[in-house]
Amino acid sequence: MAVTEPKADLHRSLQAARDALLWKLDGLSEYDARRPLTPTGTNLLGLVKHLAGCELGYFGDTFGRPPGEPLPWDGNEEEPNVDMWATADESREDIIGLYRRACAHADTMIGTLALDAIGHLPHRPGDRGEVTLHHVLVHMIAETHRHAGHADIVRELIDGVTGTQPGKDTTAPGDGAWWASYRNRLEQAAREAAARS
Repeated sequence: MAVTEPKADLHRSLQAARDALLWKLDGLSEYDARRPLTPTGTNLLGLVKHLAGCELGYFGDTFGRPPGEPLPWDGNEEEPNVDMWATADESREDIIGLYRRACAHADTMIGTLALDAIGHLPHRPGDRGEVTLHHVLVHMIAETHRHAGHADIVRELIDGVTGTQPGKDTTAPGDGAWWASYRNRLEQAAREAAARS
């Protein structure tokens, strides 16, 4: 087995989640990229917007190297969850561009700093705010993969597309009829289990 460098491994895992997230927007209409598909409003473009802020904050502000680009929604405390959805005035290109710039800034920090470099989370007081680049990388890998999973579900609800990248569907093989039958079997099992409890 080849020996790999830990920071490079972590960075690759983060990049894989970033790529999967952005791929979920490919081929969608403006409406489908933005529309809320859960009771809490989860939507694809909002996930990208949220993660842009996370990348800039965790990799830039934490290590005293802000990107020099203010987030468009900073200072808007009147609008709850403003980073979780795209307003009608925010273009898809602007949000994706912001995310790409945030990732590039983060990549510079990842490339420049050692895993044990110390940073300070502005939203945590005192000693609780001290973190290493290693901690931030692990946190952002988890955060990005978590939201990429949300994007998987939202995209499947829109048009049935699944997988982590084009041509790499990780679901069981089957056509629409097979999946409908499979889902019906699961529904029946759930009903039977509920009747027994």
